[in-house]
Amino acid sequence: MANMAQAIRMALHYAEEHLGVTDIFGEDVGAPLGGVFTCTQGLKTTWNSPLDERGIIGAAMGIAMAGGRPVAEIQFCDYVYNTIDLLKLAGNTSWSTFGDWNLPMVVRTPVGSGIRGSIYHSHSFDATMTHIAGWKVVMPSTPLDAYGLLITACQEKNPVMFLEPKALLRVKGEERIPGEPEDDRALSKLIDAPLGDRSQWKPQWPTGLEAYAVPFGKGKIVREGTQLTVVSYGRTLPLCTKAAETLAADGISAEVIDLRSLWPYDWELIKASVQKTGRVLFVNEDTEVTNFGEHLVRRTVEELFYSLLAPPRLLAGKFLPGIGLADALEMASVPQLGDITTAIRSLAGEQP
Repeated sequence: MANMAQAIRMALHYAEEHLGVTDIFGEDVGAPLGGVFTCTQGLKTTWNSPLDERGIIGAAMGIAMAGGRPVAEIQFCDYVYNTIDLLKLAGNTSWSTFGDWNLPMVVRTPVGSGIRGSIYHSHSFDATMTHIAGWKVVMPSTPLDAYGLLITACQEKNPVMFLEPKALLRVKGEERIPGEPEDDRALSKLIDAPLGDRSQWKPQWPTGLEAYAVPFGKGKIVREGTQLTVVSYGRTLPLCTKAAETLAADGISAEVIDLRSLWPYDWELIKASVQKTGRVLFVNEDTEVTNFGEHLVRRTVEELFYSLLAPPRLLAGKFLPGIGLADALEMASVPQLGDITTAIRSLAGEQP
């Protein structure tokens, strides 16, 4: 099975060939590196930008306004914050021109903890991004969803922020991407650049890649349950699933939802699940103050109050300026498996 980095690379190749993507660019995105996480190795429209995040976003806006379809990369989301005003302009362009101007641009950026990146390479960006209207915002937790969400993003008329959980970029999926070889080693030989001299290397793309697309605004139930609902996305989603599977042995039945798309998001899926279970826990690793999960808690209370058997809860990252380099500091700063297991167990035991 492909890992998430390979899935992103194959989706971008498909988008170059079939969806009109004209430019894939950013810091070290082109040859020879192909991206710091290798997500753009071997793609034909890649080029290396200066080390200038504002220049990258501005260039993407200009290319999109001029009729191109760019996919820009901010190497780590920690460095996208100095582009907020440009992201705001990109988001309001279609609205402010009454639809006369569209910006068909995708911005990809790795987010979150998991690689011991310390204070400059461990931020989350989901809450901040969902504050900027006019963008669609997605975060996959599996390679297949990464492939499908990126295919959809590359067909949108207006901006999409594609958040890649860096801790999952090397994790293999459990579902095969349509058209990828059945032999994992064969896939690697075809599309992974070799170490050392790459000047003569060319990828051999799988010929059967398909336009598998995941629609925006559609979450999925990854594990059914009856006693409580757990809603997550990105790095914490597989941890939630593992916690739910472990607690099943203790008679706790947790339903786990992968939101996948943060804007638009699948409120109907959340609503139906909470009405069934009566309890809900929202989990992500962004800082807990003004967290996107807080918005979901607020809506849950306003619209589903009389369906609740317990107050909705949020488990998120600590409200800290950054994440420390030391292993113990990173682990303590954002939700881990034990934290999620404890939170699920506690919520399941709460009675009205």
